[in-house]
Amino acid sequence: MSLWKRPALTAVAALTAFAVSACGVTSGASDEPKQPTVLEMLASDLKGSLLKTAEATDKTGSVTVTMTGTMGGEKISMQGALDLGDPLKAEMTMTDPKGDKTTVRMIGAVIFAEIPAENRTGTGGKRWMKMDLTGLSGMAGTGFTKQFEDVDPIKQVKTLLALDGTTVVGQETVNGVPTVHYTVTTPVATYLKQIDAMRRDATERTLATQGVKELKIDLWVDEQYRPRRAGLVMGAMGDMVVDYTDYGKAVTVETPPPAETTDFAEMLKGLQGLNTAN
Repeated sequence: MSLWKRPALTAVAALTAFAVSACGVTSGASDEPKQPTVLEMLASDLKGSLLKTAEATDKTGSVTVTMTGTMGGEKISMQGALDLGDPLKAEMTMTDPKGDKTTVRMIGAVIFAEIPAENRTGTGGKRWMKMDLTGLSGMAGTGFTKQFEDVDPIKQVKTLLALDGTTVVGQETVNGVPTVHYTVTTPVATYLKQIDAMRRDATERTLATQGVKELKIDLWVDEQYRPRRAGLVMGAMGDMVVDYTDYGKAVTVETPPPAETTDFAEMLKGLQGLNTAN
């Protein structure tokens, strides 16, 4: 039996159609069965609607995001925009519990974190710290790296498609937009299967360290088959809510100039060299 849940709307619609035909109602514009709205389709055809949502989101060039939540017991927030091309690009401003802000750019597997002006002495005055995750796989799935991955609306939809047990909560309004709310709670082991292999081990270690046994994932989809909100609860590790607005608005995320960039991996090598010499 399929684990994809369908609400009573499907059965009611089928019974209504049968009753109308059995009564011998004559055809005509006014007597034709009412076509379901997009919201009704989102609720009744769960998997088909998520496939349409994935397709529509794949065709979207960009989106503005606002994320709030907790991580490690501390409140976090991010605001910015995603370029949903290949590779994924993002520029976000992160605000820590003290109110300090940090600008972070992500271009594919490479992250550039802005160094506060007062801390640039140790980097020769350079403004950006570069972290290439293809060379630092142990960092994958942790900290703000995971936060960037989790705000990607395409990833949210594909995660629900990859997991069994997704259900429809109902119709809800998000920031003034009518949506249908989906939810699923899944064991960590099942969740890990749909994560990129390069990041899977690090993500598993992080979740295990925090004692996370299961994750709750929520998604709200509008009448254009676009995600409007996503939610993730990771037990004691933290939680987050992401709102999506301004689909298609032009976004430009540029790689910082090399002259303004210091490489984190090279810094580590230098520190290791100093420790060896001592």
